[in-house]
Amino acid sequence: MPKLLLIDGSSYLYRAFHAIRELSAPDGTPTNALYGFVNMLRKLRQTTPADYIACVFDAKGKTFRDDIYADYKANRPPMPDELRVQIEPIHAAVRAFGVPILCIEGVEADDVIGTLAMMACEHGIETIMSTGDKDMAQLVNDCVRIENSMTEEVLDIEGVFAKFNVRPDQIVDYLSLIGDTVDNVPGVPKVGPKTAAKWLAEYDSLDNIVANADKIGGVVGENLRNALGWLPTAKALVTIKCDVDLSKELPGALPDLAPRAANWVELEALFRRYNFRTWLREAEEKLASGVVGEVDPAVVSDQPASKLERHYEAIQTPEQLTAWIEKLNAADVVAVDTETTSLDPMQARIVGMSFSVTPGEAAYLPLAHRGPDTPVQLPFDATLALLKPWLESDTHKKLGQNLKYDQHVFTNHGITLRGISDDTLLMSYVLASHERHNMDDQAERELGETTIKYEDVCGKGAKQIGFDEVGVEAATAYAAEDADITLRLAHALHERLAQVPSLDKLYKTIELPVREVLFKMERNGILLDGPKLNKQSHEIGLRLLELEQEAYKLAGQPFNLGSPKQIGEIFFEQLKLPVVKKTPKGAPSTDEDVLQELAKDFPLPKVLLEHRSLSKLKSTYTDKLPLMVNPATGRVHTSFNQTVAVTGRLSSTDPNLQNIPVRTAEGRKIREAFVAPAGHKIVSADYSQIELRIMAHLSGDAALLKAFAEGEDIHRATAAEVFGVTPLEVSSEQRRYAKTINFGLIYGMSAFGLAQSLEIERSAAQNYIDRYFGRFPGVAAYMERTRAEARRVGFVETVFGRRLWLPEIKAANPMRRAGAERAAINAPMQGTAADLIKLAMLAVQDWIERDKLASKLVLQVHDELVLEVPDAELELVRTTLPRVMAEVAKLKVPLVADTGVGLSWEEAH
Repeated sequence: MPKLLLIDGSSYLYRAFHAIRELSAPDGTPTNALYGFVNMLRKLRQTTPADYIACVFDAKGKTFRDDIYADYKANRPPMPDELRVQIEPIHAAVRAFGVPILCIEGVEADDVIGTLAMMACEHGIETIMSTGDKDMAQLVNDCVRIENSMTEEVLDIEGVFAKFNVRPDQIVDYLSLIGDTVDNVPGVPKVGPKTAAKWLAEYDSLDNIVANADKIGGVVGENLRNALGWLPTAKALVTIKCDVDLSKELPGALPDLAPRAANWVELEALFRRYNFRTWLREAEEKLASGVVGEVDPAVVSDQPASKLERHYEAIQTPEQLTAWIEKLNAADVVAVDTETTSLDPMQARIVGMSFSVTPGEAAYLPLAHRGPDTPVQLPFDATLALLKPWLESDTHKKLGQNLKYDQHVFTNHGITLRGISDDTLLMSYVLASHERHNMDDQAERELGETTIKYEDVCGKGAKQIGFDEVGVEAATAYAAEDADITLRLAHALHERLAQVPSLDKLYKTIELPVREVLFKMERNGILLDGPKLNKQSHEIGLRLLELEQEAYKLAGQPFNLGSPKQIGEIFFEQLKLPVVKKTPKGAPSTDEDVLQELAKDFPLPKVLLEHRSLSKLKSTYTDKLPLMVNPATGRVHTSFNQTVAVTGRLSSTDPNLQNIPVRTAEGRKIREAFVAPAGHKIVSADYSQIELRIMAHLSGDAALLKAFAEGEDIHRATAAEVFGVTPLEVSSEQRRYAKTINFGLIYGMSAFGLAQSLEIERSAAQNYIDRYFGRFPGVAAYMERTRAEARRVGFVETVFGRRLWLPEIKAANPMRRAGAERAAINAPMQGTAADLIKLAMLAVQDWIERDKLASKLVLQVHDELVLEVPDAELELVRTTLPRVMAEVAKLKVPLVADTGVGLSWEEAH
C-alpha cells in the first residue's frame, strides 16, 4: 500500500527548541531547534520511507478558531526570539532534504494534516502522522496512525485506546470534556481524563452524555449541566478540520508531495554556516564522490547538484536549420523531444521539436505555433522533409524521455523514427522502480535541477492554453530544457547502470527492446464490435432497474443506491443490521468490505453489491469503449505503460484493457466485443501456472520439481502431499484447498487469511500450512532464505536480475515489516513472470517479422498474449506460438503456454 508521511513541523520545532539548550553557531546565532529538527528529519527519512511526504507548519496570523473564540490560545506566550531566528533555516533544511513544505493561512497545521490524511484514505494510501500532539489521535483509523519519532510511540486504533481509554472517534468528545489548557480551551470543571473516559464508555458520545446530563450526580454532574451551553464551542475548537482547500498549493493533489532529491550543495552550505561538523563532513564526502555503489531507496538520492551554463536557441531561419542538421548528423547521440497538440499518441500532431547534442546546449524548432503572437516559423512540411532522413536513420542515434510517445507522433506525420538508443524513462525505472520517473522528478533527483513545468508556460485548469499558443521565447526555454535535461540524465543514468551489470543487461535486453514491441501493438490496436457493446449496455441498464426495484422492496422504501448516508440509515436505523466497522468520522461504514461481509447473511447488501458491480461495468466499459474507437482506424488503441508497476508488470490505460472483469458473466461478455476482422481469428496464449513454476525453480523443492517435470496437475499433487492420499483419491474439495494454499503462500497468506478464504478454523488452516511446508521443505527454506537476504540488502531480485526494493523490510512496526516480508516472497515470482512475458513478446514479434507473417500482436494481459491471425496462418500460429513462448528461458521446470482460438477474445480465452 502506498504511504504518506505527514510531519507536524510546528510541534517538532518547539520540542526540538526545548529539548536542546545553549547551542549556537560561531557568530552566536542560536541553533538548538535547527539541530534538533534536522536530527529528527534525518532519522525520519531513513526509518520511515514513504511515497508521499510533507512537513506542515502553522502559518502566521489568526485562524478561524480565533473567530469562534476570542481567547483561543490567549495564554500562549509569543514565540521566543531565539526560536524565531531559526524558523527560516529550519524551512531551508527541510526543503534541502527534498521534503515539501505546507503552510496555509487561516488554519492550523493540524487541519492541513487532517485534510491530507483523509484525502489519502480516500485513495487507499496509508498515512503516518509524525507528531507528539494528542489532538491528532482523533484522526487515527484503519489507514492513519501516529508515530512519534522522539518517543518511539506508535498509536494505531488499539494504541489510542490503550493510551486514552477511548476510541479515536471519541477523542473529540473526550477533549471537549477535559478541555485543552495548552490552547486555552476550557472543558467541564473537575472533569479529567478518567471521568471523561468513564462517561464515554457508558454513553458512547458527547451528544448522549448531554442528553443524559440530568442523570449524572455530584459536583461534576452540576458542572456538566452548567457547561452545556459551552460544549458545542469547545467541540468546534478541538475538532480538526479535514476539508481545507489545498487546490492552490497542491494542484496535482497528493502526487505533488512525492519526495524530492536531497540537495547536498545546499545542505553542505547550511551545515557549514551553522557549524554542524559531523554532518558537514558527510556532505563534503557526498559532493566529492557523487553517487557511488547502491542507492538506498529508504533515503533520498545523494546525487550532487549540477549547474551548467545554458545556451538555448530557437531555430527560425534556414541557416539555423542547416547548421543544426549538420550538428545532428555529426553527433554520436542526440536527445530529441516533441511538443504536440494532444496527450493521445494516436491523435497528437507536432507543434515543434527540440534537440540537444551537448550538455547545456539545445535548440527548439517551432513549426505550428499560432495566435496573435505567432513567431517566425519555417515551413512545416518542407522542414519535416529535411529532417526525415536523419529521423529515419538507423545509424544516427537518438535518445529521449518516453520516446514511445514521440515515435507515435512522428508516425502520425509519416515519419518512422529509427536509431533509438536510450530512453531515460526506462533507465530510471530499471534502477529504482519505486521512484517517480517523470523528467522533472528525475532532474531534481539525479541532477539537482529544478525544471520549468508545463503549467508554468501553459497555465492551469480552465485557463490553460495549448502549447501551440505559447510564445516562442517561453516555448524555447521550456522545450530546449527538456532536450538538454534528458541528455544529461542519460549520461548520469548510464553511469549508475554500469555499476550494476545485471540491471544494465535487463535494461538493454528486455525493457528497451520491448518498448518497440509495445509501440507496434499500440499502433495495431484491436477491433471492437460497437453494436454488441451497445446491446450489452442496454441489457445491463435493464438489469440495474430491476435491482433498484428489488432493493426498494427489501428496504421498504425508495432510496438512492449511490448514497452512503441513505444506505446507512436503511441498514442500521431501519433494518438494524450489525455494524461491521465505522468511518473515520465515527459513522457506520457501508464500503465494499462491509457489504461483502453483510451479504453473507442479508439480501439487501447482496443486491447493492451486484448493482455497484454492474454500474461500474456499464460506465467504464459498455458505455465508454465504443466512444474510444479511433475514427481513422476503427479500432481501440490502448497505451501500455512500462514504468507503473514496481514488479515490472505492464499496465494498460486509455482504455484499461487489463482490468476487464472475467469472474462474472457480464464481465466476460465484454471480451466478446473484442473481435477478429473478416478472414481472421483471435488467438490467445498464456503461460500455465507461471508463478507456481517460478516458485519451483527458485526454491528447488524436489517434490514441486518432480510434479511439474511429470506434467502433473500441480494442485492435485499438492493436495495428495498435504492430505496424505494418492492423486487419484484427491477430492474436489481437497484440490480446492490445495489451490488456495498454493497461491496463498505465494502471496504471503497467513493462517488467518487462509482460514478466511477457506472458511475454516484458524488452527485447521495452520495445520494445513504446517503440512504443506513439511511435504515441501524446499519452499519453506527458500522463503526463509529470501526474507533473510531481503533484510540484509534491502531488495529482492527476479531470475533475470530485476531489483525490487523493500524499504520497510527493517521497519520497527511489526505490521509494516511483515508486509515487506510477504512482498519479499511474492515479488521475485511476479517480477520474473513479468520478465518472462516481455521476453515472450520479443520472441513472438521477432518470429512474426523474421518469417514475414501477417499475424499481429494486439494485447498483453499479465501472463497472456493476444494475437490477430489470418485464417491462412492459423494452424502455423497454433502450433508454433506455444513453442516460441516456452523456449524464451530455461528454468528447472518446463514452461508451458496454452492457446485458444475464436472469433472473439472471450471465445479464444
